[in-house]
Amino acid sequence: MTLHLYFARKFLWTYLGITAVFVVILGLIDMVDELQDFPELPVWDVAEIVLLNLPHANYEILPLVMILASVALFVRLARSSEMVVVRASGLSGLRGISAPMLMAALVGLVSITVFNPLVAASSKRYHDLVASYRGDGTNVLALASEGLWLRQGSASGQTVIHADAASADVSELFDATFLSFSPDGEPIRRISARRASLGVGEWVLEDVKLWQLSMGANSEAGAERLASMTVPSALTREGIVDSFGKPEYIPIWDLPDFIANLEEAGFSARRYAVWYQMELARPIFLMALVLVAAAFTMRHVRTTNTGASVLVAIMLGFSLHYIRNFAQVLGENGQIPVILAAWAPPAASLMLALGIVLHMEDG
Repeated sequence: MTLHLYFARKFLWTYLGITAVFVVILGLIDMVDELQDFPELPVWDVAEIVLLNLPHANYEILPLVMILASVALFVRLARSSEMVVVRASGLSGLRGISAPMLMAALVGLVSITVFNPLVAASSKRYHDLVASYRGDGTNVLALASEGLWLRQGSASGQTVIHADAASADVSELFDATFLSFSPDGEPIRRISARRASLGVGEWVLEDVKLWQLSMGANSEAGAERLASMTVPSALTREGIVDSFGKPEYIPIWDLPDFIANLEEAGFSARRYAVWYQMELARPIFLMALVLVAAAFTMRHVRTTNTGASVLVAIMLGFSLHYIRNFAQVLGENGQIPVILAAWAPPAASLMLALGIVLHMEDG
């Protein structure tokens, strides 16, 4: 147990040290980029943008940091002959690297349970803050248990749209209500439609009931029923889809409910389902990266070419990472099932790395 704690502690400190280096490097690079994008902003406002983006930037490269930390640890253990001593004491190399593997799994669990909500909150705040500085405004869509909400605006005022359901491509709304407001916030009219189709620059409404919400007037008495009508709109289907936000903006604890609400509203939730399953599989993938590094770098330096071994370990780790990303794209596009896209790369990486370790150990 003392030996395992020793290896786990060394691995954790190595991982934290490399993470700190990347935090500084990414922060400086992002600071330069943001200063170029927002030259008119005060330095402190730009620093706030950089700090909000740092958690997401480092969360994305966590697997790459893990493979670098693993390589650094096992190269140091090989040079100090500590792995030789472990084998001489009767322990196999696989048992010697079990502590770093468990620590990698623990880092993965902490990242998805604690760090993930922090990344989601900071990323959402970063997106909204940058959008406000650029004058793009905030998201136009929100989902709730009672349906979906849209907002569109123009020089004549704002319109809030509610629908009980929508088509998968967001081109049609069902049982929709349009509530229009004047620029000073006064309600102007309310429109209820059985179906609303988004065309080019307008909503085409069918089976319509129209209420004029003038002050002091009986809106129900003056209500009109129309077979169809149009409502001007600057919204596009692509803009509405983008308003859902990236999966990274949603804490993992809220993703199951968000996916359920999305599917209930008639939208495809594959993108979010794939991301959710990939987050759950993250600890297994991090364990596989540790095994990959150990397979090529834990042997004694006198019996192997250290430089070539380090290069092969890093390249193989990076390759597995990009294969995992490729599987994510296939899953989001519906080419392969969600579970296969999320869990097959980590499981295959773990088995591949385990096979390499056993071959290196036993021949």
